[in-house]
Amino acid sequence: MTNPIEINNLYFKYNANSDYILKGVDLTISKGEILALVGLSGGGKTTLLNIMCGIIPHIRKGEINGEVKLWGKEIKDLKIIDISKKVGIVFEDPDTQLFLPTVEDEIAFGPENLMVERKEIGNRIEKVLKMVNMEDYRYENPNNLSGGQKQLIAIAAILAMEPDILLFDEALAQIDDDGKKRIKDIILNLKRGGKTIVLVEHHIDTLDLADRVLELQNGKLREFKGW
Repeated sequence: MTNPIEINNLYFKYNANSDYILKGVDLTISKGEILALVGLSGGGKTTLLNIMCGIIPHIRKGEINGEVKLWGKEIKDLKIIDISKKVGIVFEDPDTQLFLPTVEDEIAFGPENLMVERKEIGNRIEKVLKMVNMEDYRYENPNNLSGGQKQLIAIAAILAMEPDILLFDEALAQIDDDGKKRIKDIILNLKRGGKTIVLVEHHIDTLDLADRVLELQNGKLREFKGW
């Protein structure tokens, strides 16, 4: 069976004069797995996620060597619109992902760009708002929401694209305990639905979600032994 993500001997640096951030990363992630990545700030975890979702090299450039495959296809050979159908990323700060006047508009934006028909978009909006328990906020301006509510909408907007793989880049970092519990429950439900999930985390209380925890240290991945 082809795995959602396969990375072989990945090296990456942002420009010719900089040092390599990733130095021979090997990683295979199975369908339905929750993988957590830990490591020091600035150690390359976000860079690795950006490569997994095609931001690097399609949007942000750099020197990349090695194999990165999504469902067996080299990511560098895929168009960014095709990658976005397979992989969604949720960032630490939801304000970087929300920019439209209503929650409904935010959630519809991705599927509209994928040319999904209008009736299906409506169905997806209802479905994902129910998944994140935010149905009552459909016509609200995201600017009026709390940080935790904004993050739920950012997640819903990604879910509306129906990706197989979801990447969470410290998405729980600015959320209160109640919001964290809600998002953790959503992540577990996504796993039950067969989604593949990668979490970048700094908080040990989130690692209980993971089937596997790896540490990115000195540009390489290794089994996490604990702090």
